[in-house]
Amino acid sequence: MTIVVGFTPSGQGMAALAAAVREARRSRDALVIASHTYHHSEHGPAVAGEEETRSALAEVGGEDVDWSLRRSGDQEDVGEFLLSAAAESSARLLVIGLRRKSPIGKLNLGAAARRVVLGADIPVLAVKDETPSGALAS
Repeated sequence: MTIVVGFTPSGQGMAALAAAVREARRSRDALVIASHTYHHSEHGPAVAGEEETRSALAEVGGEDVDWSLRRSGDQEDVGEFLLSAAAESSARLLVIGLRRKSPIGKLNLGAAARRVVLGADIPVLAVKDETPSGALAS
């Protein structure tokens, strides 16, 4: 079986990757790392490549996990991209990261997270960013 994880090099992306690695180890499933477009502070729109993903896996201790990378197109909707990655890989679980929000902001999921949670036909594991707000650029 397969686990799909939404990934960007951000606090929420790293939290999702760490949770997906733990689950993949426990279940012995392969990971499909769905690297979607994010805003890079110096280069504008960007998508993490293989080297950046390998480095992130090392950071969360996931070097030994079987994984593959799927990169989104520049204009592709994040929610749709994650749902299609899950469908195409016959995933049993989809892992996403959420930003920490203020008490009022917690009433509202982001648009992509809402689309994934409401549109997925498999379980979705949503994990929150463990880094303080603003510590990592996203």
